[in-house]
Order: sequence, then C-alpha cells, then structure tokens
Amino acid sequence: MRILVVDDDPFAQRLFARQLERLGFSDVLTLGDAHNALTEIEQGRPRVDVVFCDLQMPEMDGVEFVRHLARMEFGGCVALVSGEARKILQAAEGLARAHQLRVVGSVTKPVNPGSLRRILDDCIRGGALSGIPETPPGQSCSPEDLRAAIAAGMLENHYQPKVNLATGSLAGVEALVRLRHPRYGLVFPDRFVGVAEAHGLIDDLTRAVLAQALEHVRTWLDSGMNIHVAVNLSMKNLESVEFPDEIVEQAKAMDIAPSAIILELTESALMDDARTSLDILARLRLKQVGLSIDDFGTGHSSLAKLHDLPFDELKIDRRFVCQATRDPDLRAIVDASLAIARDMGLRSVAEGVETREDWDYLREKGCDLAQGYFIARPMPPDHLLPWLVQWENRCPELLGA
Repeated sequence: MRILVVDDDPFAQRLFARQLERLGFSDVLTLGDAHNALTEIEQGRPRVDVVFCDLQMPEMDGVEFVRHLARMEFGGCVALVSGEARKILQAAEGLARAHQLRVVGSVTKPVNPGSLRRILDDCIRGGALSGIPETPPGQSCSPEDLRAAIAAGMLENHYQPKVNLATGSLAGVEALVRLRHPRYGLVFPDRFVGVAEAHGLIDDLTRAVLAQALEHVRTWLDSGMNIHVAVNLSMKNLESVEFPDEIVEQAKAMDIAPSAIILELTESALMDDARTSLDILARLRLKQVGLSIDDFGTGHSSLAKLHDLPFDELKIDRRFVCQATRDPDLRAIVDASLAIARDMGLRSVAEGVETREDWDYLREKGCDLAQGYFIARPMPPDHLLPWLVQWENRCPELLGA
C-alpha cells in the first residue's frame, strides 16, 4: 500500500510520515509540489494507492490538484487536508466527489493519528486496497462483454445485512451485484451499471440480480430465516408498465411473498417527469412490494419526492451517518432525516454504520434499521448464516443486555 502526501510544509510532511509509520504504513512518499505529485501519479511506477492533499498550497492549490486527478482518472483513494474553515474543507470534498474521485474523507490540521486511522480503514473497507483485482482505473466493461457476462451467469450477488437497532435481530439484506471477470476477478457495479443503462441492458441485469436474490431468499426462508431482500433499481427499469407484473411473477415462481422484496431507488436518479414512473411505483406498492428512497439527502427536491412517490422506507446516506457523531452539521442532517421518516410513517435505515459510537447514537435517536461495516461487510450468500451466529453472540453487549 503506497501513500502519497502532498503538502508544501516540510514539518507537516515529516509529521504525516511519522504518524503513518506508527500506524504501520511505511511506504510513504511526501512531496511539497503538486506538479511533482501529479507526475509521480501519472508515471504509476509503483502505483499510488492513497493521496493525502493539502488544500492551501502555492502555485497549485488543492482544488486545482483535485481537478487534475479527475482528468487523469485517478483510481485510488483521496483524502483532503486543511487548516482552513471546516466549510471550505467540506466544499472541496464535495467537489472531489462530484469529479467521481474515490473520496474517503477529510481531516483538519493539526492531523491526529485517529483521523488518519479512520481514513485508511475506509480505504481498506471500500475495497481499494483489499487486494481484490478489478478493472483498471477508469475502464468500464464493454457492452459486448457485459451482455456475454449476463448470458453466461457471471453476475454474483453479495449481501450486506440490515439489522434492527432496537433488538439486534436480522431484518433483511441488500443485494449488491458484482461481475466475476476471468481476468480481473470481482468487478464492482460502478464499472458496468452505467454501461447497462446506456446500452439497453439494464432490464436484463436487474432481472438476473433479482432472480439470484430470490433464489437465495428461498434458501434462507427454508432454513427458518424470515428476512427481506433489497435490490437496487435504475430509473431505466421504470420505463415499462409491465415491470410490476414481472417482479410479482418472479416472486411467485419462487413462492416468495412480494412483501419480502424492497426495491431501492437512488434519490438523485428519480425523474422530474414522473408520470410513467409514478404509475409503476404505485402499482408496485399495491402489489405489496416495498419501495425505499436510497441515499436520502443527496439529490434534489427531496421532500417533494417523498410527498409525491409511494415510498415506505427512507435510507440515510452513509456520508452523513459515518461522521455524524463528530460533525454537528451532519448530525443535524441525520436527526432531521429521522424526524421526517418518523413523522411520515416511513421505516428509517442508516447506511455507513462503522463504529460503536455510530451504533449507540442511532439507537438513542430511534432509527429503525442499520447497515454498515460495524455490523458486516457485503458477503457471499453462504457466509450469511455463519455471520448471523457471530452477530447474535455480539448483540447482548451492543444492546446493553
């Protein structure tokens, strides 16, 4: 794991290197010039995995540096560092995310080891440094490869548990699709879902994911686990009025109640012209299929969509949840989202629960369900039962029993 620190202050460079070494990371390169840093990344020998970048630098500031990283399609993790006001740091982080960079957070100066540890843990948990081979940075599957992969059954669902915060019981799982590539191993959905949407393959992709998920749910039901499964949808799936009937027919074929299915739609993807989608979403709810508004708070006209569309679950985005105990602004957003869900009669789900502090805070605030690395990482289906045994052993301590 190679870490690059870009900061024009020599003392800050030495402090960074010393703290990283104490955390067990010895392959650290410090540079004081952003131009040299870009050259180092572009050469890629050896590859840079994580970049810590100061915002306030002469000649090229951190915002400009981020823009160049995006142009280069940098595939590693990016963390921003600054002694400026917190709002400036948050704005720069939002810009980096808008550039589609893999942002794992920001830290204020003086940097402390705890902040560095959390950032690096996020890198590892996010798969960037896990050793799992994937497609090279910026490279997506071709439409031909994706079509062949779907036909050949190369899609694999992994599942992340969702647990009840009040009781600790397993409520359901979210299906997270991967593509098993013969050369690159597991390929994550950011490399092929956009291709599926652009080339008319999204319906085939969604059918394959749902069919696999229902097979696994049937197995879990037969073993005595009464849980639901959440499947992510594209708005492209809601262009055919036959879609609700297809969903119900797939569930019926596996002898599974439609209420065991939750379809998650990302808020930022919801269409402004909602006539056809509203028709389909209303019919799905009439057929008892659950609907969840995903990544709540990250899109536009959030409250209007909650009013107009028949959701019964609200998922709070991880970028708010995982920092809420340390950031009063984010805590206010989470508190407000939970209040909205409660007042509108929606089930609330917090994504990105990564620490015991997150867990305790959400329990205190009355959130219904939680998912995140503190509970479990996404796992193959045959790992769920062994995980559940371990989780049930953890629960008494987490619940104060």
